[in-house]
Amino acid sequence: MTHLFSSLELRNLEIPNRVAVSPMCQYSSPSDGLAREWHRVHLGSRAVGGAGLVMAEATAVEARGRISTHDLGIWSDDHAEALEPITTFMRDQGAVPAIQLAHAGHKASKNQPWAGNEPVSPEDGGWEVLSPSPEAYPFETAPASMREMDRGDIDDVIEAFRSSAERSLAAGFEVAEVHAAHGYLLHQFLSPVTNRREDDYGGSFENRTRLVREVTAAVRDVWPEDKPVFVRISGTDWLPDRESWDLEQSIRLSRELAELGVDLVDVSSGGIHPDQNGPSGPNYQIPLAEGIREAVDDVAVGAVGGITTAEQADALIRNDRADLVLVAREFLRDPYFPLRWAADLGLEEAGPQWPVQYRRAVGK
Repeated sequence: MTHLFSSLELRNLEIPNRVAVSPMCQYSSPSDGLAREWHRVHLGSRAVGGAGLVMAEATAVEARGRISTHDLGIWSDDHAEALEPITTFMRDQGAVPAIQLAHAGHKASKNQPWAGNEPVSPEDGGWEVLSPSPEAYPFETAPASMREMDRGDIDDVIEAFRSSAERSLAAGFEVAEVHAAHGYLLHQFLSPVTNRREDDYGGSFENRTRLVREVTAAVRDVWPEDKPVFVRISGTDWLPDRESWDLEQSIRLSRELAELGVDLVDVSSGGIHPDQNGPSGPNYQIPLAEGIREAVDDVAVGAVGGITTAEQADALIRNDRADLVLVAREFLRDPYFPLRWAADLGLEEAGPQWPVQYRRAVGK
């Protein structure tokens, strides 16, 4: 047995292997945020393909938190009911169903990427977006309507994450992940690039991380004690030329998240500003995950970014650089690649198994 296809135990949950589907937005819920047949096939096929954990895309905790007018949501019981058959199917295939709870903040109210990713005004079906600060949005396409959040808005967002976690549990998800990365709302509070507030939610590290800690505490409060909570962060803004979020702060935040009962920190990077200047290529984000894993004892770490081969992924686990490997684009290219990876590593019998309906195609 290689390390990649060993199980991972977090609280009372056993993830059958260390290959996870990273959340990938599908922009396929027209106007109402409800899961469609596309989501059932997209997520279900990755579960059939041998992933140990399948995480649904960034799922909006309130309607104004959607990245686009076509984002998946979990802000009502109807959304939970639409997702329940999908989690049931994933579980039946042996995969752990997970969900990423998200709020886009001032990156919200856009059209789909293939339609230009342009702001959509309230008059055209968009909405007023929320931001930590009143300054202009730091991307080329500013939102059509934006305002700085007041304390009431902050309280509403915390409650939206809490109630969405409760609905996610009712829908059958086993893992809840708080999305605090990629320039979306919680990351906007974390980074001094976008957080210019002068109240208890801006300025110092303690203040800038306050909303992430409060949201995480709210989710952990309603999520069962025997089930894990993840948090995705951007390990760095990739903006060394200015005051910004970096690995040192990510390590400090990860320690505090562990104290709040977070079980795994899912480490990505960037997304806060178009001036970011980071590397690319195989394993390009792994040093960030590795840095947190070496510095923080009480939390597992997930690695993502440029992971495309079985040997590469297995080495990350075998060499203690990460506890879980989250894969995105390779899963878009081939939803069944974990089954091929098991064969590449000589684990046809000990790794994930082809479904009986497909075995005649692989000589079983």
